[in-house]
Amino acid sequence: MKADPSDVTRTKHGRPVHHWRRDVVELAALFTAVAVADAVANLVGHGPDGPALLAISAVVLLATAGFHTWWARRHGHAPPARHDTGARPSASAEQAGRTSSTTTAGGPGEPSGATTLWRMRTTVRDEPGSLAALCVSFAERRVDILSLQAHPLAEGTVDEFLLRAPDELPAAALTRAVAHAGGTGTWIERADAHDLVDAPTRILGLATRTALDAAELPLALRHLLGRCTIRSLPAGRSAAPREDDAAPVDGVLEGTVLRLKGPEGEVITVERPYLPFTPTEFARARALVELDTRLGPRIPRSQDVLTLPEGNSITVRRADTADVEAAKAMHDRCSRRTLAMRYHGPVQDADRYLNHLLSPRFGRTLAVQTASGRVVGVGHLLWDGDETEIALLVEDEWQRRGIGSLLLGRLVALAVEAGCESVYAVTQASNTGMVAAMRGLGLPLDYQIEEGTLVITARLDATPVSSRLPYDPARGHDDVLGEHQRTDR
Repeated sequence: MKADPSDVTRTKHGRPVHHWRRDVVELAALFTAVAVADAVANLVGHGPDGPALLAISAVVLLATAGFHTWWARRHGHAPPARHDTGARPSASAEQAGRTSSTTTAGGPGEPSGATTLWRMRTTVRDEPGSLAALCVSFAERRVDILSLQAHPLAEGTVDEFLLRAPDELPAAALTRAVAHAGGTGTWIERADAHDLVDAPTRILGLATRTALDAAELPLALRHLLGRCTIRSLPAGRSAAPREDDAAPVDGVLEGTVLRLKGPEGEVITVERPYLPFTPTEFARARALVELDTRLGPRIPRSQDVLTLPEGNSITVRRADTADVEAAKAMHDRCSRRTLAMRYHGPVQDADRYLNHLLSPRFGRTLAVQTASGRVVGVGHLLWDGDETEIALLVEDEWQRRGIGSLLLGRLVALAVEAGCESVYAVTQASNTGMVAAMRGLGLPLDYQIEEGTLVITARLDATPVSSRLPYDPARGHDDVLGEHQRTDR
């Protein structure tokens, strides 16, 4: 509908707009009224019928005033027309209107039902009015758009919405509405309260986590890109990489696969089969990896000092590649049986895995050291695609003192804080110590046995997730062993 120009220009910045033509008309009317009043005064004062004319004028004025009062009472509170573009209402009036609209649905005084949060992506033509058509379609179904991100493509634009829809409106109805409005390739899934955080705030938070801890990079990429599988192919592996596995410095975007050059030359592959990546997402992921590369290897330098029941003190801290030599020395003190249960292969090859296991690029490692500084136990939390592995090694002399349970409990807490849904441990069926430690977690466990190898998976959905970030040193697992003291270096 085309609006009346007089209506469109009625206000400017919430104030009435005055034109010079209106001022001229008002001035002419004033002069005319003065002239008429002078003529009436001369007629009343000097004419023979002056008193009669004065009485008639009073009656006419009273009748006019009475008619104006009646008309104002009848029409003064009529609602404005739909096309009225008058002054913007005050903030309080606008808030009152918003509250009223959320508490009524379908009719006055009728409370609205429950709502559901949805994340939706759809591709629209890159032309004026395409987004407006989507918004109109949502409005007709009482769907509220909470946030919108636009991902430009060579042809068209991918619009990502966070929607609040009536609970009775199914996902299929939403996708049909979007298709009717011109959207194609629509994808939709349930959202939660975490998606209410706007994109810049979420990305800055992920950058902060990555800056404080190198082990956060895979998790940050997963939070940034949604449900996806992330794998790191270490540089310098013995087998020559396939051409498909290579990645240039600037990375590669191939539909549902991203390949990025990692901080230490490794190739980081991100796969999301259910939804192609956009150039905007690729640029964000590449910037996050570049930040991690520039900062170099780093881990939080906090540590816990604990006292064993027999009185010995041990320190639990984060470990990295600087502890490779100390870990090798621990290997030398371990029995062949202990190493075989941990590495499930030739004992002489155990040292080969340490650089990978201790690198913060591939997970988190906790080390247990004595008062003299000797490492007597390590625990690994390893990012394995979209799964997470837990592995433990405790020196023979220090076994059965609760160190393995301590490490396992803290690694599970790190996994929960990282948002992992489950963790698994690969061991042997004869490793009763590891089996007992996993059972001691009090979590739902799944067992799989194949040719003497036991895979125990612990589901973490039954574990209360801490609101603290993974790099927050204030963690509470101090009830496992005796007295406790925390120091930060």
